[in-house]
Amino acid sequence: MEIHELLDRFELIYNSQFISNLRRSYIDKDLHSIFKLLDESGYNQDFKKLILFDDYYALWRLLEKETKSALIPAIKKHHNILGDALSQGQIKSKQWLLNKIKGINLGTVFICAGWYGILATMMFEDENVYVDKIRSFDIDDNCCNIAEDFNKYWAQDNWKFKALTQNILDINYTELSWTFWSKKNNRQSYPITDKPNTIINTSCEHIEKFTDWFNLIPKGKLVALQTNDYFDLPEHVNCVKDINEFKQQAPLNSIIYEGELVLEKYTRFMLIGYV
Repeated sequence: MEIHELLDRFELIYNSQFISNLRRSYIDKDLHSIFKLLDESGYNQDFKKLILFDDYYALWRLLEKETKSALIPAIKKHHNILGDALSQGQIKSKQWLLNKIKGINLGTVFICAGWYGILATMMFEDENVYVDKIRSFDIDDNCCNIAEDFNKYWAQDNWKFKALTQNILDINYTELSWTFWSKKNNRQSYPITDKPNTIINTSCEHIEKFTDWFNLIPKGKLVALQTNDYFDLPEHVNCVKDINEFKQQAPLNSIIYEGELVLEKYTRFMLIGYV
């Protein structure tokens, strides 16, 4: 991913005047922003390397100094393969979800089709999103290690985060057991049992057997679901035309929030409530 694309994404993710100035300095060559950053103590050398020489390492040093976010070292490590995971649509959709679950006690969260674990990181880092533990599931075994890089801090904190390679149709949503393996000696350590309070799936458009999956969720669980009307992609096997069709597809007992987010290429739909 090019530097200008990364700066676009970081300006979306972080509400930071510094990053806004950095983006305008690099992309727009805005003189006010350039002089503003040149006044920032300790940033001059890296800032000049970024502006004059397109120095990736300078970019990461600037971002690490400013944000203190777990997203930065993980994006630095994996930015060449993240692709659509950092698209504007993906970021805005995650921020939309976070805005609507603020203040709710989510307890233990199962994120289905959790991909690279970026949503989990954003949840942990938002001081107004109340979560105890997150388990992130994806059928693609390439996702697990990357998700744990994004959430390394919480994985190391008594397994507040764990990524698991698993088909979401095979999960026990009443009580899940998994086993911790020690990387030092490759030996099994101890079993862990999790009971989800909240189930999140922001990729419902990818779920071919959606009804089978939805029916696995026990009554009374809080769910947050997103899908879209982007029918043009072949991997989108379960799109809907509007929020009403989504409500028929995922009938909730009690709805806390329903709405749509109009993006550049598609409209995303969201339901939050109890099954």
